[in-house]
Amino acid sequence: MTVDAAWRFARQRIARLDARLLLEQVMVCTHADLIAHPTRMLCADQFARLDALVSRRAEGEPLAYLLGSAEFYGLEFAVTPAVLIPRPETELLVDLAIERLQSSSCARILDLGTGSGVLAVTLARQCRGASVTAVDLSSAALAVASTNAARHAVEVSFLLGHWYAPLGDNRFDLIVANPPYVAHADPHLQHNGLPFEPRMALTDGVVGGDGLACLRAIIGGAGARLRPGGWLLVEHGYDQAAAVRQMLAQQGLLELDSWCDLAGIERVSGGRLD
Repeated sequence: MTVDAAWRFARQRIARLDARLLLEQVMVCTHADLIAHPTRMLCADQFARLDALVSRRAEGEPLAYLLGSAEFYGLEFAVTPAVLIPRPETELLVDLAIERLQSSSCARILDLGTGSGVLAVTLARQCRGASVTAVDLSSAALAVASTNAARHAVEVSFLLGHWYAPLGDNRFDLIVANPPYVAHADPHLQHNGLPFEPRMALTDGVVGGDGLACLRAIIGGAGARLRPGGWLLVEHGYDQAAAVRQMLAQQGLLELDSWCDLAGIERVSGGRLD
């Protein structure tokens, strides 16, 4: 089968862009190559692989897992089913973090629940003088994050454990987190590819829970882990901003605020230790 015929075959079952990207993956080529060489032949193994990938995509498996990568903050990150696929709205968390580190040349940064490492690695690239530590409960996730740190030539200290547990007495100038915050019974968990993503990265798993358990743990422990003047910034659900601000206030943090993503949804909240 030719490249052109394979592309038409794939487009009959999945979106045009998805079909093109999967064909490029199988052929190890660029979009320009596909256009320039439409009569290039696929071998039997290549077509079988394309057919399998197209079937998986048609069944709802996220494209990022099929390609093995996703873009975040202009960088390409490896992703596997062991980690959450990075979302564009999380880039707001990076922007806010960078703003708060502009006056610090040697900040200590902590990323809780790092997953694929997008926050830790991006901040390490953007804040070259910073010391970055990242924690996750999943060893498989930390393996992906370590791969991404090596890919982008940054040093991050990756620690296995539950939130603050593996940190000793260390304190930080900035703590960032994009924790599980989807409520246990939220119907969104059954749609838009979410059934393929690691459940522990999406929801705290508390039956009947409101999705705030992880945020409570992070916010509740932040005061003992921040340096004076240090900031805590957390991503949360579309309807959780008020509850998160209340938790931040209960911990005595100052300059409390919530910031909207590009869709106008309050997506990140934070505060500063006095």
